[in-house]
Amino acid sequence: MGGDGIGPEVVDAALRVLEVAARSVGLRLDIDEDLLGGAAWDAHGTFIRVETLASARASDALLVGAVGGPKWDHIVVDGGPEEQDGLMKLRHELQVFACLRHARAHDALLDRTAFKAEVIRGADIMLMRELCGGAMFSRTRGIDDAGERGRRAYDLNEYTEAEIERFARVGFEVARRRRGRVLSVDKSNVLVAGKLWREVVDRIGKTEFADIELTHFFTDNAAYQLCCRPADFDVILADNLFGDLLSDQSGAIAGSLGMLPSACLAELPAGGRSQRPAIYEPVHGSAPDIAGQGIANPIGAILSAAMLLEFSAGEVECARRVDAAVDAALAAGSLTRDLGGEHTTREMTDAVIREFRDA
Repeated sequence: MGGDGIGPEVVDAALRVLEVAARSVGLRLDIDEDLLGGAAWDAHGTFIRVETLASARASDALLVGAVGGPKWDHIVVDGGPEEQDGLMKLRHELQVFACLRHARAHDALLDRTAFKAEVIRGADIMLMRELCGGAMFSRTRGIDDAGERGRRAYDLNEYTEAEIERFARVGFEVARRRRGRVLSVDKSNVLVAGKLWREVVDRIGKTEFADIELTHFFTDNAAYQLCCRPADFDVILADNLFGDLLSDQSGAIAGSLGMLPSACLAELPAGGRSQRPAIYEPVHGSAPDIAGQGIANPIGAILSAAMLLEFSAGEVECARRVDAAVDAALAAGSLTRDLGGEHTTREMTDAVIREFRDA
């Protein structure tokens, strides 16, 4: 599902790389295409069709582009927050509550970030955002009249113990596949929801994942430490709101928000691959200002396809080969405009495919 703006352009690029990678390991792809977001609204009068949701539930994985733009911002439909956005509806219906956003410092881009090279060299962070709860999905929200104080606006940041438990378990399993360290962030010093978050994550860590090193930070301190010593972190667990903020911050480490991929999972069995439908999407937005110009950075989408190979297809080695091809293309000087280069979306994609095949 290409979505809106530059979404179809970068998803097409990711599909090209995915098809080449899949052929190299004998993985058969059966691909369907559909509309999402504003594109679905223009064609069908809804941000996501019932038929699309049925097809999504029957799929192993979904490769998705960003949705939305000024053209559709004024549209309000009946129902909760998930009804206002086709991608949020898709996430909610599939219950892909564990969003893995991978940010790493690329050697070829160390001098193109706001950081000193010695600060971010070697940084490799999996920022995990809880995706189906919290303030983003709360139905306790609104704007009403507070009398002489004027209007009152509110969004309830609500989590159940079960929601935190399932998210924490995926986070610890991801850490087992990486470097064995988890940082959980919250605001338990001031927020009641944060107190429950810390208590549950701590319990799951101590009772079920004693082999994993667990640390707790307040979210504001985590943001500060991400700037000071990003290479020290492995897996970071955060709720929906804080995860949204910190994952975008981590984009600075990678050189551009256009570099960030994500995997949105409904499960991650110990040592295995996800058997339930998962969503793979670049973290960046639809960028309507550059849509159709062929200059969007496809790397976030290409690396999302690599995460699809790893978590849905179980082709971990092939996924690492795609990662390496991206690094090689960057090292060879293939850079899109957001990275200070002049390569088009297609030229960047061609460079990654060429490096993959050469390797």
